[in-house]
Amino acid sequence: MANTSSNKRRILVTSALPYANGSIHLGHLLEHIQTDIWTRFQRLRGHECYSVCADDAHGTPVMLKAQELGITPEQMVEQTRAEHHQDLKDFYVDYNNYYVTHSPENKEACELVYNRLNDAGYISKRTINQLFDPEKQMFLPDRFVKGTCPSCGAEDQNGDSCDVCGATYSPTEVKNPRSVVSGATPILKDSEHYFFDLPKFEGMLKEWIRSGAIQEEMANKLEEWFEQGLQQWDISRDAPYFGFEIPNAPGKFFYVWVDAPVGYMASFRNFCEANDIDDTPFWAQNTDTELYHFIGKDITYFHCLFWPAMLEGAGFRKPTGVNIHGFVTVNGEKMSKSRGTFIKGRTYLDHLNPEYLRYYFASKLNGGVTDIDLNFEDFVQKVNSDLVGKVVNIASRCASFITKRFDGVLSESIENQALLDEFTAASESIAQAYESRQYHKAIRDIMALADKANQYIDAQAPWVTIKDENKQQFTHDVCSLGIHLFRILMVYLTPAIPKLSEQAQAFLNDEFTWESAQTSLAGKPINKFKAMLQRVEMDKVSAMIDASKESLGSVQKQESPKKKEKAKPEVAKTGTPLEQDPIAETISFEEFAKVDLRVARIAKAEHVEKADKLLRLELDLGGETKQVFAGIKSAYQPEDLEGKFTVMVANLAPRKMRFGMSEGMVLAAGPGGSDLYILEPHEGAVAGMKVK
Repeated sequence: MANTSSNKRRILVTSALPYANGSIHLGHLLEHIQTDIWTRFQRLRGHECYSVCADDAHGTPVMLKAQELGITPEQMVEQTRAEHHQDLKDFYVDYNNYYVTHSPENKEACELVYNRLNDAGYISKRTINQLFDPEKQMFLPDRFVKGTCPSCGAEDQNGDSCDVCGATYSPTEVKNPRSVVSGATPILKDSEHYFFDLPKFEGMLKEWIRSGAIQEEMANKLEEWFEQGLQQWDISRDAPYFGFEIPNAPGKFFYVWVDAPVGYMASFRNFCEANDIDDTPFWAQNTDTELYHFIGKDITYFHCLFWPAMLEGAGFRKPTGVNIHGFVTVNGEKMSKSRGTFIKGRTYLDHLNPEYLRYYFASKLNGGVTDIDLNFEDFVQKVNSDLVGKVVNIASRCASFITKRFDGVLSESIENQALLDEFTAASESIAQAYESRQYHKAIRDIMALADKANQYIDAQAPWVTIKDENKQQFTHDVCSLGIHLFRILMVYLTPAIPKLSEQAQAFLNDEFTWESAQTSLAGKPINKFKAMLQRVEMDKVSAMIDASKESLGSVQKQESPKKKEKAKPEVAKTGTPLEQDPIAETISFEEFAKVDLRVARIAKAEHVEKADKLLRLELDLGGETKQVFAGIKSAYQPEDLEGKFTVMVANLAPRKMRFGMSEGMVLAAGPGGSDLYILEPHEGAVAGMKVK
């Protein structure tokens, strides 16, 4: 990963291409939002950063769907591309170009890559035996064959894998096969196919996947392919097929996974030609430009084996990094049409503000490949608490005093320079979190600052001091500092919530860059504050879910010729899927009343030597200090905790541990790992206060 220094970088970023036979849904949006946050951050830092995407237009599913609708594939693709692009724009996903793989630029680029590979001796031909639909007169891709699993005997399984036993196999091995297209029994038929010699790139690929270009966990996963031995890759498909014909091979077409990644080149070329930019340095070997792909874990093999090998063989540069993310689950389970949790982007937009989702995904995304759970209760609480209750609340509390009593002009002086310095000093650590895609850490650090801003305003109580004629300047200074702190928070949040940032910039008469966090608006005028964000109402979430249930007939399954890895439910520490966790045995109210919950200030936090999960905390209970060992090391660094307020069980019997005596328990929630959050009391709580 490149550094976050101020040296200007030249970066090209892509997202995986949505397939052109279904609508954008929340699963797609995770990736596009993750990509957009990263590119907006790079631009905010002053780097030359371009992002492109496109609709993945080719393949049998698109061809058959268009036939079903009674239109040409070209017409269907253009309609779908326009729908996809509008959905993404309405979620404030800002691509420099959103194109389509069925384009003259992509045809030219595919032929260039193929001809270079062919000239270098990486393309060969051989005859293979395939299943053929005698009614439709077409060869059948794996996913257009159904039948009985040859391993376990389960019926109605896909032509390449069994959902029951997990076996993988060739479509020709399926028992009692039938064509999904016509229902006919397929026959075996010979056909000459074109193959890319992937094994010749084994050494290069092994070195590249261990170069830091992809996450280590995915590099480990890819090792399985080398252990099994790389195979030559079939890159051709027979007519009828919607795609590009292979040069000098009548009736043979490029497999969709050949022209889809080349579509990144084509989309960028289309943009560059329209804007008089030379795209050559972004694809040439041995240049100082950077190339990043954001993808889901189900298409890792294509982007981390086939694609780098194609680029290397054709004389182009390999990606600087392939950033791989997990799937989206909703309320702990796979997205479900029957439950109304298979939610299209447009259905979401009909009910909720797109920045709610952007913020929530940002608060959950890290640099790993774990699945992201969209829990709607947590979603409502987090948006209302963080964005409305903490960030926007700072401006709304301070702005009216500035407007009404001080002519809309901020004070020339800074009331608490140390606090302002603390906010500006956080710039580089937050930048590093964005750069490394640890968005959850960036959001957590920003919200910790927001807590401090609100605590400062609570302590100074400008609504009280404004009534004292002798404290008018003090009130002016306090409210002005509140606005300065709000401004810095909004600079840091700009990549995640750009629309709210635009509103903040209009309110402040300002234009943000990342360096804006190092300055203040002392002595500058601001505009009258207008409400920026409404609270999320649970009834709107419920209405969105209901609308998703009602529209099942119109929701098209996102079919794809690209094999999808199945999302697995998150697993609790017991190994039990979360949705199956048993409810604990009940206790009486009298028993629960014995639990003494107290607000505690974390006076000190430190690592515990030779402990994988524990941090040692010294908790101030307002005159009494207790030592607690807490299993939150995966989610917090000690320096992030000191000074925070949390909730502890104060009357838990002391427990002797290998590292010392633990005298209580702090309360935390979340699925575990980095997604673990200590409970924080309401603003204004003080150490030792009893929680009721």
